[in-house]
Amino acid sequence: MVSDNTKIGTGLLFLGCVFLLLGVLFLFDSALLALGDLLFLTGLTLTIGVSRTIRFFSRRDRIRGIVAFFGGIFLVMCRWPITGMLFQFYGFIYLFGQFFPIAAASMKDTPVIGSLFSHPAVERFFQSFGGGGSRRAPV
Repeated sequence: MVSDNTKIGTGLLFLGCVFLLLGVLFLFDSALLALGDLLFLTGLTLTIGVSRTIRFFSRRDRIRGIVAFFGGIFLVMCRWPITGMLFQFYGFIYLFGQFFPIAAASMKDTPVIGSLFSHPAVERFFQSFGGGGSRRAPV
């Protein structure tokens, strides 16, 4: 059974992504982007737990992605939204890139878009994020 914190965290993650998308659509509105960042981080913490979040964001082998991600959040908060979002995007890909092949593999089983994810070009694209043959989740 899923705990209440996980349910609330998943909702906050979704809201954070919605606010980030709206912030980009409204020509990098820094208030929407900052709210999206805060909701995303809060949702992540509630979904996977405080100790796992701290452990994930304190790994030495991912320090480049951590600095880029949080530096981008800082730049968005300082009203430099385009530069901040570029930094965040790089940090997000660096931190969560190993998860993309796992997510793409699970999307192959969905009825409507499964055939798109089974296309060889799309498979090669998502496997390039994996960093080798290891299929371990980043968290």
